[in-house]
Amino acid sequence: MTQHSKTPPADGRRGPQDGLVIVDKPTGFTSHDVVAKMRGIARTRRVGHAGTLDPMATGVLVLGVERATKLLGHLALTEKEYLGTIRLGQNTVTDDAEGEITTCADASGITREAIDAAVAKLTGDIMQVPSKVSAIKIDGKRSYARVRGGEDFDIPARPVTVSSFRVYDVREAVASGSPRAEDAGGGTPVVDLVVSVVCSSGTYIRALARDLGADLGVGGHLTALRRTRVGPYGLDAAKTLDQLQQELTVMPIAEAADRAFPRWNVSEKHARLLLNGVRIDMPPQPSSPVAAFAPDGRFLALVEEHKGKAKSLAVFG
Repeated sequence: MTQHSKTPPADGRRGPQDGLVIVDKPTGFTSHDVVAKMRGIARTRRVGHAGTLDPMATGVLVLGVERATKLLGHLALTEKEYLGTIRLGQNTVTDDAEGEITTCADASGITREAIDAAVAKLTGDIMQVPSKVSAIKIDGKRSYARVRGGEDFDIPARPVTVSSFRVYDVREAVASGSPRAEDAGGGTPVVDLVVSVVCSSGTYIRALARDLGADLGVGGHLTALRRTRVGPYGLDAAKTLDQLQQELTVMPIAEAADRAFPRWNVSEKHARLLLNGVRIDMPPQPSSPVAAFAPDGRFLALVEEHKGKAKSLAVFG
């Protein structure tokens, strides 16, 4: 395995390096905040991220530095894994703990059997309506901006895949802060679920919480979320911003591509042709895109098979 490049935080350190940085995002930071921080740490404006993570959430955020930014659009489409806590008994404006509580209901009578049945309905290939307070665009305008403007609108459901949705713990609690707290004697009985989710790109975990609560008739929202994996990149490879400030650890592009995509080794002759824009013969592939490597281990390009030829999506050389 290629050794990660490390840059000490000294005035004489090397310039920007190509590669991925796997960040363990802190709560309260937007994905843009993390990118801005990394631009200062890596000393380059050319930094991007592979898929957003809500401010409340923590965990894996994949950043690309310099030429590795060309990988990000393809990495954003990969499978993701989360650990979270869902509160049954309260709805919020944002479907998570950052929004104002709008309704509440006594959830103490919800059985584990009912929870498991409702979870099963939200597992597999499903149609999901994203949360209204989200960055999804509706007719070219961010959904959250429409909400702030007081607009009344609907978001169409879209297909997502929830490969795994598991409940690990069920905890009864009494929550305050709801509109009916006084009527309930100072608090409302709620149920907190500790869950794990493996899902396709574009799946909203807070929408799963909302829909689970709706199916059970008591409402629901997400109170905590930690992303533990994006594609092949997990928390084991992630560093906090403080750690990265002390020592910037960059995963070289070749290693990042080899971990994330199927590998295709080509001859030196075909490597030269590929880099010159020639569409060389390519055997059928089980998935796409594919990372093409030269005999000496150089990462050449991300390619896909098109009519028996290799079509370059991004060239790295």
